[in-house]
Amino acid sequence: MKRALLTLAALAAVAGPALADLKLATDKNCLACHAVDKKVVGPAFQDIAAKYAGQKDAADKLAVKVQKGSSGAWGPIPMPANTQVNDAEAKKLVAWVLAQKK
Repeated sequence: MKRALLTLAALAAVAGPALADLKLATDKNCLACHAVDKKVVGPAFQDIAAKYAGQKDAADKLAVKVQKGSSGAWGPIPMPANTQVNDAEAKKLVAWVLAQKK
């Protein structure tokens, strides 16, 4: 019983931040155009993570794109500005997106 409780506690500690960031992405309406593992209107979060892997300035650049919008990076459909996302939320969302692995 103790072992099962410790295992559940360990899983919650690991999954907690990941789920919290998925909740933020949901709350900020990111999932209207994106999904973790497939293209919707915009690219999959996993594809974004792969494209920007290893780029030191990716997090800062992407946080700006989240807030101000972007066009041309993934095709002709622009990403609109997300004025409801503040600086801290943009950084948290981008950190989560960049952590998504295939």
